[in-house]
Amino acid sequence: MTHLPHPDRQPEFYQSVAAKRFLAWVFDTVIIILLSLIVVLLTAFVGAFIWPLLYLTVGFVYRVATIANGSATWGMRFVGVELRDAYGARFDTGLALAHTAGYTISMAIPVLQVISVVMILTSARAQGLTDMVLGTVAINRRVLA
Repeated sequence: MTHLPHPDRQPEFYQSVAAKRFLAWVFDTVIIILLSLIVVLLTAFVGAFIWPLLYLTVGFVYRVATIANGSATWGMRFVGVELRDAYGARFDTGLALAHTAGYTISMAIPVLQVISVVMILTSARAQGLTDMVLGTVAINRRVLA
Protein backbone atom coordinates (compact mmCIF):
# COMPACT_ATOMS: atom_id res chain seq x y z
CA MET A 1 0.00 0.00 0.00
CA THR A 2 2.84 2.38 -0.71
CA HIS A 3 0.68 4.36 -3.16
CA LEU A 4 -1.88 5.35 -0.51
CA PRO A 5 -1.44 8.17 1.99
CA HIS A 6 0.44 6.94 5.06
CA PRO A 7 -1.69 7.25 8.22
CA ASP A 8 1.26 8.51 10.31
CA ARG A 9 2.57 11.06 7.81
CA GLN A 10 -0.81 12.15 6.40
CA PRO A 11 -3.39 11.47 9.14
CA GLU A 12 -5.82 14.02 7.68
CA PHE A 13 -6.77 11.48 4.99
CA TYR A 14 -8.04 9.07 7.66
CA GLN A 15 -9.32 11.45 10.34
CA SER A 16 -12.84 10.46 11.48
CA VAL A 17 -13.21 8.00 8.58
CA ALA A 18 -14.65 5.25 10.81
CA ALA A 19 -17.43 7.53 12.08
CA LYS A 20 -18.05 8.90 8.59
CA ARG A 21 -18.34 5.36 7.20
CA PHE A 22 -21.02 4.61 9.79
CA LEU A 23 -22.96 7.79 8.95
CA ALA A 24 -22.64 6.98 5.25
CA TRP A 25 -23.98 3.48 5.91
CA VAL A 26 -27.04 4.92 7.71
CA PHE A 27 -27.61 7.42 4.87
CA ASP A 28 -27.28 4.68 2.23
CA THR A 29 -29.59 2.34 4.14
CA VAL A 30 -32.32 4.99 4.16
CA ILE A 31 -31.88 5.54 0.41
CA ILE A 32 -32.00 1.78 -0.29
CA ILE A 33 -35.16 1.40 1.79
CA LEU A 34 -36.80 4.29 -0.06
CA LEU A 35 -35.78 2.90 -3.46
CA SER A 36 -37.07 -0.54 -2.43
CA LEU A 37 -40.39 0.96 -1.34
CA ILE A 38 -40.70 2.68 -4.73
CA VAL A 39 -40.14 -0.69 -6.42
CA VAL A 40 -42.85 -2.21 -4.19
CA LEU A 41 -45.26 0.52 -5.30
CA LEU A 42 -44.32 0.08 -8.97
CA THR A 43 -44.97 -3.67 -8.74
CA ALA A 44 -48.45 -3.10 -7.27
CA PHE A 45 -47.17 -4.36 -3.90
CA VAL A 46 -46.06 -7.73 -5.30
CA GLY A 47 -42.51 -6.77 -4.34
CA ALA A 48 -43.58 -6.77 -0.68
CA PHE A 49 -43.87 -10.56 -0.84
CA ILE A 50 -40.18 -10.85 -1.74
CA TRP A 51 -38.99 -7.90 0.37
CA PRO A 52 -35.69 -9.45 1.56
CA LEU A 53 -34.65 -10.39 -1.99
CA LEU A 54 -35.86 -7.05 -3.33
CA TYR A 55 -33.96 -5.08 -0.67
CA LEU A 56 -30.81 -7.13 -1.27
CA THR A 57 -31.01 -6.64 -5.04
CA VAL A 58 -31.76 -2.91 -4.89
CA GLY A 59 -28.96 -2.42 -2.37
CA PHE A 60 -26.46 -4.38 -4.43
CA VAL A 61 -27.28 -2.52 -7.65
CA TYR A 62 -27.26 0.86 -5.83
CA ARG A 63 -23.85 0.23 -4.27
CA VAL A 64 -22.21 -1.08 -7.45
CA ALA A 65 -23.64 1.73 -9.60
CA THR A 66 -22.76 4.57 -7.24
CA ILE A 67 -19.29 3.27 -6.35
CA ALA A 68 -18.44 2.57 -10.01
CA ASN A 69 -19.54 6.10 -10.99
CA GLY A 70 -17.70 8.11 -8.37
CA SER A 71 -15.79 5.75 -6.10
CA ALA A 72 -18.35 6.39 -3.36
CA THR A 73 -21.99 5.77 -2.56
CA TRP A 74 -24.24 8.80 -2.14
CA GLY A 75 -23.84 8.42 1.62
CA MET A 76 -20.06 8.43 1.32
CA ARG A 77 -20.22 11.52 -0.87
CA PHE A 78 -22.50 13.22 1.67
CA VAL A 79 -19.97 12.69 4.49
CA GLY A 80 -16.93 13.41 2.30
CA VAL A 81 -15.38 9.94 2.00
CA GLU A 82 -14.35 8.03 -1.11
CA LEU A 83 -12.89 4.61 -1.82
CA ARG A 84 -9.48 4.14 -3.43
CA ASP A 85 -7.62 1.05 -4.64
CA ALA A 86 -4.12 0.05 -3.55
CA TYR A 87 -2.61 2.46 -6.10
CA GLY A 88 -4.72 5.41 -4.98
CA ALA A 89 -6.99 5.24 -8.03
CA ARG A 90 -10.77 5.48 -8.03
CA PHE A 91 -12.77 2.28 -8.29
CA ASP A 92 -13.78 0.89 -11.66
CA THR A 93 -16.87 -1.27 -12.20
CA GLY A 94 -15.02 -4.54 -11.49
CA LEU A 95 -13.62 -3.32 -8.19
CA ALA A 96 -16.99 -1.78 -7.25
CA LEU A 97 -18.59 -5.17 -7.91
CA ALA A 98 -15.95 -7.01 -5.87
CA HIS A 99 -16.19 -4.55 -2.98
CA THR A 100 -19.99 -4.73 -2.94
CA ALA A 101 -19.89 -8.55 -3.07
CA GLY A 102 -17.48 -8.58 -0.12
CA TYR A 103 -19.71 -6.19 1.81
CA THR A 104 -22.79 -8.30 1.02
CA ILE A 105 -21.08 -11.51 2.18
CA SER A 106 -19.94 -9.78 5.37
CA MET A 107 -23.48 -8.58 6.06
CA ALA A 108 -24.86 -12.08 5.43
CA ILE A 109 -22.48 -13.66 7.95
CA PRO A 110 -22.70 -11.65 11.19
CA VAL A 111 -19.36 -12.81 12.59
CA LEU A 112 -17.61 -11.46 9.48
CA GLN A 113 -19.40 -8.13 9.89
CA VAL A 114 -18.34 -7.91 13.54
CA ILE A 115 -14.74 -8.63 12.52
CA SER A 116 -15.00 -5.98 9.80
CA VAL A 117 -16.34 -3.34 12.21
CA VAL A 118 -13.60 -4.11 14.75
CA MET A 119 -11.01 -3.80 11.98
CA ILE A 120 -12.45 -0.42 10.89
CA LEU A 121 -12.29 0.84 14.47
CA THR A 122 -8.77 -0.43 15.18
CA SER A 123 -6.75 -0.33 11.95
CA ALA A 124 -4.63 2.71 11.10
CA ARG A 125 -6.43 3.21 7.78
CA ALA A 126 -9.92 2.32 9.09
CA GLN A 127 -10.07 -0.65 6.71
CA GLY A 128 -12.74 -3.29 7.03
CA LEU A 129 -12.40 -6.96 6.12
CA THR A 130 -13.32 -6.43 2.47
CA ASP A 131 -10.90 -3.50 2.25
CA MET A 132 -8.06 -5.61 3.64
CA VAL A 133 -8.77 -8.47 1.21
CA LEU A 134 -8.98 -6.14 -1.81
CA GLY A 135 -6.25 -3.75 -0.69
CA THR A 136 -8.66 -0.81 -0.75
CA VAL A 137 -9.21 2.08 1.62
CA ALA A 138 -11.74 4.79 2.41
CA ILE A 139 -10.22 8.26 2.70
CA ASN A 140 -11.46 11.78 3.24
CA ARG A 141 -12.33 13.27 -0.13
CA ARG A 142 -11.30 16.82 0.60
CA VAL A 143 -8.33 17.22 2.84
CA LEU A 144 -7.80 20.55 4.54
CA ALA A 145 -4.06 20.91 5.00
